[in-house]
Amino acid sequence: MTIVTETTPPSTGPKVMPMRINWVRAAPWLYTLGLFLGWELLVILLDTPVTVLPAPSRVFQAVVQYWSAIWKNSLQTLFTTTLGFGLAVVGGLALGLFIGWSKTIYAGLYPLMIGFNAIPKVAVVPILVIWFGIGTIPAVITAFLISFFPIVVNVATGLATIEPETEDVLRALGARKMDIMLKVGIPRSMPYFFGSLKIAITLAFVGSVLSETVAANYGLGNMMSSAQSQFNVPLVFAGLLALAVEGIAMYALMAWIEKRMTGWAHRSTMSH
Repeated sequence: MTIVTETTPPSTGPKVMPMRINWVRAAPWLYTLGLFLGWELLVILLDTPVTVLPAPSRVFQAVVQYWSAIWKNSLQTLFTTTLGFGLAVVGGLALGLFIGWSKTIYAGLYPLMIGFNAIPKVAVVPILVIWFGIGTIPAVITAFLISFFPIVVNVATGLATIEPETEDVLRALGARKMDIMLKVGIPRSMPYFFGSLKIAITLAFVGSVLSETVAANYGLGNMMSSAQSQFNVPLVFAGLLALAVEGIAMYALMAWIEKRMTGWAHRSTMSH
């Protein structure tokens, strides 16, 4: 009788899984790199003067050369923007809850809010200078004014769009107006509120830089205005780059807060 035995091949160690690239996370970096490369090539091909459009290489060179001034003014702009935005969050949430309390208040104050928001904030800055002088306060107030409206509107909209059927059922169960607001209205408006923070923080940067350009001695707006008067265009673009970095960082922070606080209200409908 012949006995057949099977031999197993020697083990080659743990199986190595192939590395997969997460294209979703890599996309922002790839698109940004593509933007800078395209910008650099465009400047080279068109032979654009540096006083018109500096290449990214010249902009990064200006970042290194003027790093101390950029860092100091960036901190100032971030401070005024964050302070004005914080005031807008507190005031906007409070006023939004007040406006959304009843349809009468909503109908009465909403047109006034639209009219207030339609006023160009650049026209308000000279008035702030007359009242408070040149400095940080006008920049903070401008950041507050320009980021205030989206928060108010979103909170008021979240409260005003409660289904009448829901209110009727709650009233039939003995709920008061305050109970409906606390248990249904405010939780319903929270996704609107946290979603509005992403819009408001970017607008706050617009307000603070606008005021710094006109009525401040420090900040990125003042730095870019001084650089523009000296035809130092690479420094102007370096200031814009610093603003973009700060804006992206604060937007990402607001998006993270929104996801942490109201992740239950979002549904993923986008495919990879």
